[in-house]
Amino acid sequence: MERIKIKELREAKGFSQEELAKELKVKQHTISRYESGEREPDITTIRKLCKFFNVSSDYLLGIKDEYN
Repeated sequence: MERIKIKELREAKGFSQEELAKELKVKQHTISRYESGEREPDITTIRKLCKFFNVSSDYLLGIKDEYN
């Protein structure tokens, strides 16, 4: 799977990894691993990310270039 667009979206929103981690109720190193491609989020976390960033799962996962 391609690296998902968490870092791009997080930075565009002006959030640090720690701030995003608090929003998602995960640890900062989990966000770091998602962003580096070392770890992939589960479906529940993907849903939370889509809702938080207001994007489609296809966009988040790099399937489509459009936000929604």
